[in-house]
Amino acid sequence: MVETVALVVAAGRGRRFGGDLPKQYALLGGATVLRHTLMAFVNDAEVDGVRCVIHPDDRALYDAASAGLDVMEPVPGGATRQESVRLGLESLKDTPPRHVLIHDAARPFVDTSLIRGVLDALGDHGGALPAVAVADTLKRGQDGHVADTVTREGLYRAQTPQGFRFADILKAHQTVKGQELTDDAQVLEHTGLRVALTPGSDDNFKITTHEDLMRAERLLASQSEVRTAQGYDVHRFGDGTAVTLCGIEIAHDRGLEGHSDADVALHALTDALLGAVGAGDIGEHFPPTDNRWKGASSDQFAQHAAALIRARGGEIVNVDVTIICQSPKIGPHRTTMTARVAEILDISQDRVSVKATTTEGLGFTGRQEGIAAQALAAVRLPF
Repeated sequence: MVETVALVVAAGRGRRFGGDLPKQYALLGGATVLRHTLMAFVNDAEVDGVRCVIHPDDRALYDAASAGLDVMEPVPGGATRQESVRLGLESLKDTPPRHVLIHDAARPFVDTSLIRGVLDALGDHGGALPAVAVADTLKRGQDGHVADTVTREGLYRAQTPQGFRFADILKAHQTVKGQELTDDAQVLEHTGLRVALTPGSDDNFKITTHEDLMRAERLLASQSEVRTAQGYDVHRFGDGTAVTLCGIEIAHDRGLEGHSDADVALHALTDALLGAVGAGDIGEHFPPTDNRWKGASSDQFAQHAAALIRARGGEIVNVDVTIICQSPKIGPHRTTMTARVAEILDISQDRVSVKATTTEGLGFTGRQEGIAAQALAAVRLPF
């Protein structure tokens, strides 16, 4: 049996947030809020699977936000959050996990300690949720005036992820179908089971307004850094009828010489990615003296570099590749190249730039003796 699945609820419209996009697809540090949230669970050793519940109209947005992440196929949500959660739970019943964590997509700063605290509490309780004690004085208002001061003793601000034994919370949601309850903990409480409180965090706030998003930007900047690095490579022309650039074969009157497929653009990009995480260069990982790489497709070199970045909890913010040659003409192939690089790195196409230039007939590229390429990569890494 699978131990723990995280169910991320992202089907809402976020009307209070405003704008053209639901808040979970707003950009936060160059990536969507949803991507940050999904990554928190994907990178947690205690979580075996991550499933997102999305609005049926948002599939393209979701695919871009989750590109390259090891997540389960998403499921469509319903008209309310409660219905969306129930539909998400029902999608898991054929291969039910022991525990399920239900989390708001707009809480991108959930961390390992919160997740661990909730899961640990499930050993003795039917449910658990992280919470923060209310610190402010509370007032009850009426007609624009203070009507009463409410004691804050014993009051908490509930957060997510809220954790449950899967069978219990699925049955509870099916039992209260049609009722309007505030959160999943209240759904479970209707069955008579108790929900434990575990330590929450002020950083685990829910993004509801643009002011919240600005706060999230400041917090993200304090918890991570963006590194940039460059790569450069050159291959001379030799015999052949095509060249491979950015993973795309282009007919030409000559080929490029090299131990692998001589994809000069992907070689430069691989070095840029490796450089951003201080992981050496392409020759250290794929030495030209190793016959395993003779004639090899260079997409696996770039994929290896991207995997190293993700293994360190990082993400590729964007890449920029410039191909330097007199021929072949790159313009007709740029769109295809951009799509292929995005596919290789498992990132969205809007994070990829491919362009070309000549040297006005100067130098070895100007004399059409070969092709050069340079690349820049920006990578976000946690401190």
